[in-house]
Amino acid sequence: MRFLHTMLRVQDLDASLHFFVDLLGLKLLRRNDYESGRFSLVFLGSGHPDDAASIELTWNWDNAEPYETGRYFGHLAYAVDDIYAVCERLQAGGVTILRPPRDGRMAFVKSPDGQSVELLQAGEPLAKQEPWLSMASTGSW
Repeated sequence: MRFLHTMLRVQDLDASLHFFVDLLGLKLLRRNDYESGRFSLVFLGSGHPDDAASIELTWNWDNAEPYETGRYFGHLAYAVDDIYAVCERLQAGGVTILRPPRDGRMAFVKSPDGQSVELLQAGEPLAKQEPWLSMASTGSW
């Protein structure tokens, strides 16, 4: 058995692709648009050759109401090469850093649809530094 993907329903596909691809750095693996069913499936992955897992963004074209976020879903987690650089890129893109990487190791942000995304520094934590060291947490993740 091997893990394949996690499916996330998204309200605004363009906003979600901006967050996951442009800001977070995931790679577009494939996209399938189903005219008869009026939905699209977009698969994203890390791009690492030894990482076959992906997330599937499901966009139902005619769904006008935001999806409810339940506590049954915890978060997505990604190892990153430089947590400070990723958080800077996300913040510059308008993403609120909910749990800053004060420890040089872990941060939390949310996607445009409210899914929690954990960022973990690959390898050893980076040396603690400002502005992250003194930045307070905000919201929930």
